[in-house]
Amino acid sequence: MHGLIDRRHVYHREPRKGGWVVLSVGSEFMLSASRRACAIRSFIGEGSQGSVFEVAVGPDASPAALKWCFPKTATADQRASIEHLIDRGAPDSRFLWPTELVELPTEVGFGYLMPLRPASSAGLSELLTGKIDVAFSVICTLGMELASSFLALHSEGLCYRDISFGNVFFEPASGRPLICDNDNVGIDGMSPSFVLGTRRFMAPEIVRREASPSTNTDLYSLSVLLFYLLMVGHPLVGRREMDFSMWDDRAESELFGADPLFVFDPVDHRNEPVDDVHGSVLENWELYPEHIRRLFTTAFTVGLTDPRNGRVRESVWRSSLARLRDSILRCAACKKENFWHGVEGRTCWFCERPLDTPIRLEVDGRVLVLNEDTVVRAHHLSPTYDDATVVARVAPHPDRPGRWGLRNESPVTWSVTLPTGETTQAEPGRAVGLLPGTVVQMGPATARIAR
Repeated sequence: MHGLIDRRHVYHREPRKGGWVVLSVGSEFMLSASRRACAIRSFIGEGSQGSVFEVAVGPDASPAALKWCFPKTATADQRASIEHLIDRGAPDSRFLWPTELVELPTEVGFGYLMPLRPASSAGLSELLTGKIDVAFSVICTLGMELASSFLALHSEGLCYRDISFGNVFFEPASGRPLICDNDNVGIDGMSPSFVLGTRRFMAPEIVRREASPSTNTDLYSLSVLLFYLLMVGHPLVGRREMDFSMWDDRAESELFGADPLFVFDPVDHRNEPVDDVHGSVLENWELYPEHIRRLFTTAFTVGLTDPRNGRVRESVWRSSLARLRDSILRCAACKKENFWHGVEGRTCWFCERPLDTPIRLEVDGRVLVLNEDTVVRAHHLSPTYDDATVVARVAPHPDRPGRWGLRNESPVTWSVTLPTGETTQAEPGRAVGLLPGTVVQMGPATARIAR
């Protein structure tokens, strides 16, 4: 039996000796590639392909993670694939990418080093089961960065093949994702795939065994992952799950492969959510603006049958989720985050009090709701996506409590036209009062403060 685990050791059959050799906590060895010392500090966990340990590497004992492949997965093809990934490097810093192949003279098989996941990170399963709670703004950022990460991966001609919430962690404070288990990444349409994916995230054509994992199937899996994040449920699990006496392979094969049907299909309502079973999906669906619901409808109607043309691209998800984050409005009464739909009369989802009409920044038809902590980023002023560069931020008046302004955080002086027609300037570090009707020339972009 391979892969036994007692949370401290990994055992492998050693054909040469006929017994067991042990890779254990406390073991120390030399890395053959970099000639650095490596010591196993603790056991982290295991999956279907191997076990993961925390290790200390080099003279400064730098923390890293070591994944040791189980014998059944430690094939020559898998080794060649990992070596290729190491050679080319990560497409994005959010991937916990293989950095060095590890072989030991006393052990069967091989492993590899990768960056260690920070202790402050959490799994998506913890978020979806309610063990941790984060604001909508963090969910939006997480979705944007996931879309951006897979865009970077796909732009290099690679596919991930197993997008699921089991392979993604994130920083609850910022929404920054950390994508692990990258040893299954391969060249789209060329490299052999060692996995088909996780069933409920697989594209229908994979479930039916009509296709192999690819960039197009990644796009489907990404849409499922984003639906889980926003709606807290599966896009294809609705009333029809009650047709099965138990949740088994037959149910999954039917609902995810043979006859998939979106729970909010605008034409066919056979699989609509049931209130006392899928209540979270029903409630969350109503919270989001129409442009988000329209994308999900495309992904799980046309996208079910037309993989080439019907799947929502990563860049589209990224821009739509950025627009969603821009629409966040904090309730004046309970301070919970809501989404501004552009219409009057909506109430807070939490305290049910009426939402005030927000002060907004409008740039070329794009609307950014201004809360007390809103940040204006470079992509708000330009079609080029740049979420890292801060251009401005809402800040309190230094002398007048309760008054707020938009502070210039850029290196460019703004030209400002007040509602009275008076013109002035706002140098870097200076703020413009949030007076509706004010027009601000922010470099090449013309912005208007509205309410």
